[in-house]
Amino acid sequence: MTTGRVNPKQRLEDQNISELGHVYYNLMEPALVEQALKRDEGTLGNGGALLVTTGKHTGRSPNDKFVVRTPSVEDSIWWENNKPMDPASFDQLYTDMLAHMKGRDYFVQDLFGGADPAHRLDVRMVTELAWHGLFIRHLLRRPDRDELDTFVPEFTIINCPSFKADPEKHGCRSSTVVALNFDKKLILIGGTEYAGENKKSVFTLLNYILPGKGIMAMHCSANHAIDNPVDTAVFFGLSGTGKTTLSADPSRVLIGDDEHGWSDRGTFNFEGGCYAKTISLSAEAEPEIYATTTKFATVIENMVYDEETKELDFEDDSLTANMRCAYPLHYISNASETSLGGHPKNIIMLTCDAFGVLPPIARLTPAQAMYHFLSGFTSKVAGTERGVTEPQPTFSTCFGAPFMPRRPEAYGNLLREKIAKHGATCWLVNTGWTGGAYGHGSRMPIRATRALLTAALDGSLSQTEFRKDVNFGFEVPMAAPGVAEVLLDPRRTWEDKSAYDAQAQKLVQMFADNFAQYVPFIDEDVKAAAIG
Repeated sequence: MTTGRVNPKQRLEDQNISELGHVYYNLMEPALVEQALKRDEGTLGNGGALLVTTGKHTGRSPNDKFVVRTPSVEDSIWWENNKPMDPASFDQLYTDMLAHMKGRDYFVQDLFGGADPAHRLDVRMVTELAWHGLFIRHLLRRPDRDELDTFVPEFTIINCPSFKADPEKHGCRSSTVVALNFDKKLILIGGTEYAGENKKSVFTLLNYILPGKGIMAMHCSANHAIDNPVDTAVFFGLSGTGKTTLSADPSRVLIGDDEHGWSDRGTFNFEGGCYAKTISLSAEAEPEIYATTTKFATVIENMVYDEETKELDFEDDSLTANMRCAYPLHYISNASETSLGGHPKNIIMLTCDAFGVLPPIARLTPAQAMYHFLSGFTSKVAGTERGVTEPQPTFSTCFGAPFMPRRPEAYGNLLREKIAKHGATCWLVNTGWTGGAYGHGSRMPIRATRALLTAALDGSLSQTEFRKDVNFGFEVPMAAPGVAEVLLDPRRTWEDKSAYDAQAQKLVQMFADNFAQYVPFIDEDVKAAAIG
């Protein structure tokens, strides 16, 4: 039995997925919330939000992600970063998953990955959980209802949390598995209820497909000036660097908070919604995002709440520090209606430096931009993991290594070509520590970061005097409106200047050691980009 609107020639039976229970096609938000509550998948929260938990998996499982190794992708996948699965193991996994699915109810959402119709990916998401259908309906782009009558999926993703993989039979690591088969245009997800696997699977697909067409796939947020999409800015950054917070600028139009493409036509959002962290979220600091937590059908993931009042506790991380909310983009008042922008005028690379070495902002040459893009630096800090007693560097190439199927140079060269062609100005912004390392210094003031970004985006910062940083060679402004001059020179913020110098040399060496892996593949000017 089926319910909902679908292309009559593209039912699951036409994809040889049969003998299921009830199949719900393209239910809208009210029906998905209703089904989730009926199936006891979650609780109705204030304003009609849906409160859910994800069991033992409260984040992605990168060590359980595999790419099927076939001749068509053998020479284009970055195998050092992507675990291979042989085709026979995948076929057995698919057979066993289909057998497990028989007689069970499933929810199908036919959606677009990409706001630009010329470059979007038509994706079918098949989910065991109704709330997963709601989540992905928020996070991807929703076709008009009449478009569903002719929708033909290019890729299909099946997410079956109740299915447990067998490492011996399926060539995987554990009972959890995420397996991508580019030849069969199929992704299988099993053994995890964490919804982020759904959205990042689509991002991984686009990160493989689009560079082959000369389109830059970017793990970044983006916004543009009001009434001027040509004045577009993108914000690269890993988790915790401020990607969502800093792009949500009330004086600019939000294109998107996480995933974008850069084509010959300009910038376009891959998604139709946002997946924001909610730990320590406040109405004062981030009013727009905070307001979504009490809006209808927002998915509230892994948050502690009062059983009687359903009030959320934004400080209680006993379930996970990775608590989140998922909502459609139109819940943000200044969001773009088209999710399109121009060619980036400014490119901001966000880093959280827990060593207290990097300045709050620096201007990069194109070669330096490629160096820092390939480096993808941020920091883990003491207390985040057992045994971590001092800041530990994390280098995630292209600011998103887990989602990069191709070698880093493929993305780095594309970025460099587009910077050269369109004349973007590149900035490195440190939202981490100043006045000392984590535990001794203090977090970079958010007001200073916002003031510096405002000056960078309106062009006034480029008119100031700059000095050359002795450690990394990039240019650092010597003054900026609303920012204490001492903050712009991190060495001056340390009481012990010799301790700063030692910490700086330590960080420079960490960058050099990490970057050694790229030296055989890049130009000489990029190799020299970090030399002060």
